[in-house]
Amino acid sequence: MPPPEDGFSNIPQMKSLFSRKTSPNPGPSPLSSDNLRQQQKLFKNEKGEKLPLPVQSQQWSPRASEEKLTSPSGIASSPEKKSANRGYFGVKEREKESRRPKAPRPGRSFTKAKKAEEEEHPLNYHPDDPRRLSALSAMSSPPERDGGVGVNCDPMEYTPAPESPPPSAFPKTNGVNGEHPPNEGSEDVPTPPPHRTPTSPGPAPQPEKPAVDAEACKAAGNKFYKEKKYDQAIAEYSKAIDADPQSSTYLSNRAAAYMAANKWLDALEDCKQADELEPNNAKILHRMAKVYTALGRPQEALDVYDRIQPPASAKDKAPAVNMKSHIEQAQDSLQTGTSGSMVLHALDQAEKGLGFLVLAPRKWKLMRGEAYLKMGNVNSLGSAQNLAMDLLRQNQADPEALVLRGRALYAQGDNDKAIQHFRKALSCDPDFKDAVKYLRMVQRLDKMKEEGNAHFKATRFQAAVDTYTSALEVDPLNKGTNSKILNNRAMCYSKQKQWQAAIADCDQAIKLDPSYIKARKTRAKALGEGGDWDEAVRAYKAIQEQNPEEPGIAKDIKSAELELKKSKRKDYYKILGIERDADEQQIKRAYRKLAIVHHPDKNPGDPSAEEKFKDIQEAHECLSDPQKRERYDSGVDLQEPGDFGGGGFGGMGGGMGGGVQIDPEVLFNMMGGGSRGGGGGFAFGGGSPFGGGGARGFGGSPFG
Repeated sequence: MPPPEDGFSNIPQMKSLFSRKTSPNPGPSPLSSDNLRQQQKLFKNEKGEKLPLPVQSQQWSPRASEEKLTSPSGIASSPEKKSANRGYFGVKEREKESRRPKAPRPGRSFTKAKKAEEEEHPLNYHPDDPRRLSALSAMSSPPERDGGVGVNCDPMEYTPAPESPPPSAFPKTNGVNGEHPPNEGSEDVPTPPPHRTPTSPGPAPQPEKPAVDAEACKAAGNKFYKEKKYDQAIAEYSKAIDADPQSSTYLSNRAAAYMAANKWLDALEDCKQADELEPNNAKILHRMAKVYTALGRPQEALDVYDRIQPPASAKDKAPAVNMKSHIEQAQDSLQTGTSGSMVLHALDQAEKGLGFLVLAPRKWKLMRGEAYLKMGNVNSLGSAQNLAMDLLRQNQADPEALVLRGRALYAQGDNDKAIQHFRKALSCDPDFKDAVKYLRMVQRLDKMKEEGNAHFKATRFQAAVDTYTSALEVDPLNKGTNSKILNNRAMCYSKQKQWQAAIADCDQAIKLDPSYIKARKTRAKALGEGGDWDEAVRAYKAIQEQNPEEPGIAKDIKSAELELKKSKRKDYYKILGIERDADEQQIKRAYRKLAIVHHPDKNPGDPSAEEKFKDIQEAHECLSDPQKRERYDSGVDLQEPGDFGGGGFGGMGGGMGGGVQIDPEVLFNMMGGGSRGGGGGFAFGGGSPFGGGGARGFGGSPFG
C-alpha cells in the first residue's frame, strides 16, 4: 500500500532545504531568537488560549525531518490535518502582521544587547527549530500545484491540543552544547567543535622572525669591541648568546666587554657560566681571576689561577698576590700595632688594585674604621663615624657597623648614644660578642665616673683620686675618655695642693688628646698656683693663639699676668711662712716666732738680719689688717705704690720712723722683760718703751 501523501512532499524548495547531510548539531538558522518568539505567539486559538506547538523536542537532522514529515506518525501525516493547520496558521499570521504596529525597537542595555547578539548567532537555536520553521514556511506558502490542500481550510478540522505544552516540549538547552537524545534513523556524522562566541578579534598572525646568525653577531661584537664601543659590543654578543646559549665563547667575549665597560659583576656571572660550559678553559679562567681581583677578592682569584694549566705566570698573578699581602699586613697591624696609620697605608695600597668604580669591600671598610678608632683624634673619629654611616645606609641592621659607630661615639665621650648603638647591635645579633663587650665596658666606666664626681663635689678628694685611678684601668685604649678622667684627677690633686701630680696628669691627658683645651687650662693654673706664674702666663697665651674663640681665655691671661706681678713683689705669706688662707691667729703666731729669731739685737754682726726683720714687720702690718690684706691679695697695691707708707728704719737715733708697728708684748718677751727706760729705740706709738739710747739707733741696750 503506497504511503499517504504528505503536504510537505510536494514542496520542492522545502525538500531541497533538508536534502543535505549535516552534523547532529543544528546548522545556522535564518531567523533570530526575536523572530522565534514572535512565531511562538501565533500558536493561540481565537479565544486567546495557547495551543501546542506542532513540533516535539528532539534532536534534529534533515533526514529524520523528511521521514517524520512523510511518516504516518508525524505531525503532517494526514493531508487533511496538514492543510487545516497550514490554512489556520497562515490566516492568523497575516492577521497578526496586519495589526502589529511598525514601531522601532526600544534601545537595550549593553548586557541585553550582548545576550541578544549571542542568541542571534546562527548556531544558537533549539534543535527543533528547523522542523517548526519549515512547517511555518509551508503554511504561509501558496497552494501546491499537485493537488495540495489550499490555505483557506476549515479551522474546525484542527484538533485542539492541551492548553499547556508537555514539560519536554522545550528543553532548557542552548542548542549547541546541550545534551540531546539521538535521532533514530539518522546517519552518523562527525560532531563539530563547540561554538564559542567571539568577544574580540584575536591577534593578527605574526610573521616568523628570521633565524639569527650567531657567528655574524659575534663578528659584529668583535668589531665594536675593537672600536671601544663596548655597549654595542655587549648587545651583539647578547644576540649571539640568545641564538646559541651553550656557547662558552660568546659568554667569554661578552665578559671581556663587560670588563672593559667596568661592569665587573656582570662579567663575573658570564665567566662563571662559561666555566660551567667549558671547564678548565685557560682563557676563561684568566678572565675570571682578573675579575675577582678587580672586585677585591684576591684569595678567590688565586684559587682560580691555581686551576690554570699550564700554570699562570708570576706576572699574571702579581696583582692578586700584592693585594692579598697588603690586606694581611693591615690585619696584623690592627692586632699588634698601636697606631692606625700603618693600617690605613696598607689598605690604600690594596685599594689601588680594585677595578674602576669598584667600591672597597665591606670587610676593608670595617678595618679602616678600626684604624680610625686606633688613631683616636678628632678628625679620625669623625672619619670613623662617616664610614659607619656609609655601611648603615646599605644595611641598617649591620651589627658590625652599629658597633663601629657606637665605639666612635664612645671615644668622643657621647656614652649615652654609644650604649644605644650597642643595644641595637645586640637586637640584630644577640650573640655578637663585641657588642656585649663594649656595652658592659661603657656602663662600668660611666658608673665609676659618676662615683668619682660625687666624691669631688663632696670634697672627698682622695676618694675621688682613687676612683678615677680605677676608672683609668677599665679601657686603656680609649684615649678620649681617659684624657677626661686624667683631667678630673688633676683637679683633685690641685685641691690637695699636689701641684706636680696635677701637672703630670694634665701632661698625660694632653698627650692622649692634644685638642683637649680643658686639660691645658688646668695645667696652666696648676703651674701658676705652684709658683711658676711666668710659665702659666705662657701656657694661657698659647691656648689663646691656638683657640682664639675659647671662652674666658682673655680673662685667664689677665689674672695670670696679675699674679705674675704679685709674685715679683714681696710675698708676705712666704715671709711669714704661712698659707694664703691663714687666719689672724696663725698670722700672729708666725710673726712672734720670726720676730724673736730675726731681731737685730739677737743677730749683732749679721747685716741681713736687719733687712729680714724689716720684711717680717711689713708682712705682719699688712696681713694683720683686713683691709690692707684684701688690697694686697687683689693686687691693687701694685698700681698704688707707696700705699704702705712708713720709712722703715728711719735713721740712727731717730727710731724706726714710726711706720713699722711692733707688738710690745713680743719685744717684752724677746728682751726678757728688761728696763723700759731711756729714749729713742723703736717707735711704739710715739716713743720707745725701753728708754735710753744706744748704738745703731735703738736707743741703748734693751737689757739695761
